[in-house]
Amino acid sequence: MWKATCFVEDEGGNKMKHETILYISEDAASSDSVIVELEAQGYEVVSTDSSTQGVALLYIMHSVTALALQCLAEDRTCFNLAQSLRAIRPGVPIILLSPLPIDCLPSWVDACVVTEQPLEKVASTVHSLLSGEHFEVHSAQC
Repeated sequence: MWKATCFVEDEGGNKMKHETILYISEDAASSDSVIVELEAQGYEVVSTDSSTQGVALLYIMHSVTALALQCLAEDRTCFNLAQSLRAIRPGVPIILLSPLPIDCLPSWVDACVVTEQPLEKVASTVHSLLSGEHFEVHSAQC
C-alpha cells in the first residue's frame, strides 16, 4: 500500500503539502462532477479529455500524486493508456474510474473505483486509497 503525498517549497523555503491528481476522461459530461468532488477532498485536479494530452501533461508535470482514468469496464484502450502512463511514472498510483467493476485488473493498474455510486463516495474512496487507509477492492488483479 502507498501513501500519496508530496511536498513543495514556497518562496520562503517552507514545505507545504501539495497533492495533484491528473484526471483523464474522454467523457466531458461526467468530468466536471468528478473534478468538483475530488477538489472537495482537497486535491488539485489537472484534467484533460485527451489521452495524448494526458501523456504530454504527465511528462511536464513535476508533481503528480495519482492518475485517475475514467474508462468503461474492460476497455482495452484504457488499459493500454494506463500501461503507457505507468512507463512514464512507475511510482505514481493509477486508479481507474469505471461504471462497473472490472473483473481483472492488469498489474500496472493499482485500483478500480466503481462510479455507479454517489460522486461524494467515489471521491472519498479515491481519497482513502491515496491516504493509505483500508478500503474495499472492487476488482482483483490477475
